[in-house]
Amino acid sequence: MRPLIKPSNANFSSGPCSKRPGYDVSRLQLDLLGRSHRSALGKQALSLACSETARLLRLPEGYRVAVVPGSDTGAIEMAMWSLLGSRGVDVLAWESFSAGWVTDIVKQLRLPEVSVIKADYGLLPDLSAVNFEHDVVFVWNGTTSGVKVPDGDWIPADRQGLTLCDATSAVFAMEMPWDKLDVVTYSWQKVLGGEGAHGMLILSPRAVQRLESYDPPWPMPKVFRMKSGGKLNEGLFRGETINTPSMLCVADYLDALQWVDGLGGVQATIARCEANLQVIADFVAANDWISFLAAEPATRSSTSVCLSLALAEDQVKRIVKMLAAEGVAHDIGAYKDAPAGLRIWCGATIETADLQALMPWLAWAYQQVCLTPSA
Repeated sequence: MRPLIKPSNANFSSGPCSKRPGYDVSRLQLDLLGRSHRSALGKQALSLACSETARLLRLPEGYRVAVVPGSDTGAIEMAMWSLLGSRGVDVLAWESFSAGWVTDIVKQLRLPEVSVIKADYGLLPDLSAVNFEHDVVFVWNGTTSGVKVPDGDWIPADRQGLTLCDATSAVFAMEMPWDKLDVVTYSWQKVLGGEGAHGMLILSPRAVQRLESYDPPWPMPKVFRMKSGGKLNEGLFRGETINTPSMLCVADYLDALQWVDGLGGVQATIARCEANLQVIADFVAANDWISFLAAEPATRSSTSVCLSLALAEDQVKRIVKMLAAEGVAHDIGAYKDAPAGLRIWCGATIETADLQALMPWLAWAYQQVCLTPSA
């Protein structure tokens, strides 16, 4: 039977992700618009973006937060270009974006001592193989595979190298062991449903010490420069951005942070993601034609949930189009480099009730495709 109830919000894209419940752009503090980001008002807003991020994430003393250009990509590139090269590097790859960081490290930076630890989509690399005498680059949550690291227990406290973590679909959604992470990057448009083009860069004191004691041998583009005269540019971590940010996007981010605060903080957003994942887990358990791409339950993402179907690729694409045409789920096809399947965003801005309403539609679309021969 064709379901009668549709999700109130059909936006399940994995990026840009759905805006928060109750979002209204007219309620943003728009006195920032048309003002210089270097004005007192602009600096105040950007500084607040950094300090509120640190407060809500409960960062340890001495950790610094900056707004940087280029979304999460810009932030992780900034870190790799500025910090890598003084010792060997281990880089973990198990999906599209982590594979991209391998390309940058091997083919662009051309570092001489690199160990690439790989796994196929749906699996996690052998974490016991990581050499922490080296710097280590990895994603916390593989956005295109739905596979995450289960925790930070595999990272030793007495590591010699730095840990550089791309956590764009994990921050505000998963517990982060901050004392084990020296660099963390993310973007506003993921778990908080913010706007694109801006990245967040978090540095530990160990990362700052490396930055000030090491000069890479390659030219440093202006948008990557974090120090002056051999010392960290502290202004960058007080909101004095390298280039001009969108003050509208900044206002949007501050609105999202205020929403998190109103919910009760990061524990509340983590709980929302876990509740959303449970809806899909219950549905998968009840239907043998659909399964998680992530093989191990402990590694299943609670944000970018990737699913495999017992169908041919063209049939999966028909389901995606059918659900979009019905207005019940937009943009839920698997990432272009990933195995054919569905990718349903379950981040904190998604209401659990909307996922509950979507599940019968998945079953209906599957039945329609099975009953209707391919054209």
